[in-house]
Amino acid sequence: MLRIISLNLNGIRSAWNKGVEAWIRQHQPDVIAFQELKAQAPDLSDAMMAPEGYHAYYHYAEKKGYSGVGLWCREKPLAVQEGIGNAEFDAEGRYLRADFEDYSVISLYVPSGSSSPERQEAKFRFLDLFTPHLQQLMAEGREIVICGDWNIAHQEIDLKNWKSNQKNSGFLPEERAWFSRMLNEQGWRDVYRSLYPDAGDTAYTWWSNRGQAWAKNVGWRIDYQIATPGLAARASKGWVYKDSRFSDHAPLVLEYL
Repeated sequence: MLRIISLNLNGIRSAWNKGVEAWIRQHQPDVIAFQELKAQAPDLSDAMMAPEGYHAYYHYAEKKGYSGVGLWCREKPLAVQEGIGNAEFDAEGRYLRADFEDYSVISLYVPSGSSSPERQEAKFRFLDLFTPHLQQLMAEGREIVICGDWNIAHQEIDLKNWKSNQKNSGFLPEERAWFSRMLNEQGWRDVYRSLYPDAGDTAYTWWSNRGQAWAKNVGWRIDYQIATPGLAARASKGWVYKDSRFSDHAPLVLEYL
């Protein structure tokens, strides 16, 4: 059994102070993919840089306190790749890949477009350049899972207030259409949704800090594990962990046979 977790930390130091390390050790993932480190190497403790029992890798953003992704791997990867070869987005620390003998895991943090029209345009630029990258990954013939905060709620079932969010970043028609093309034309699989096609509010992974969204479960499902068909078919169980809070996102846990 292979247990893989995806978690947007909204700051690794903040999540650490809320007990995320103990939670990770309790759940014993084979790989955990982090997004939104909001830190650089000098900010990380020895326990973050070299956690006991894991090989830790990070792709930091150049801007301090911003973005960044990471991977903790129980098995030492055969190879690790930072970035996708695009200067604009590689400077933001959005992509980290680890290759093992039989599979690869990628930690991905898609830009958010909610802060300004300029950032929405950046998000669209990222999606445009990521499309051929996804095609290249699929063409490798390897089993690959892309874990991360995609900042897109794909379907109406994936957020509480879908009617009022149709003109907001994260649920724009163009973003949702892009996500559909990834699944329907390129052949990628939304692993959690494949296992639980009818899961609604139990599937949310992010809640706004405004308006008691967490208490009222007014959430969005924007964190995914997107896999090649062969690996997706091995998924046996998954859940969103909500018993403790380390971030404004919840961990997405999936198990593969």
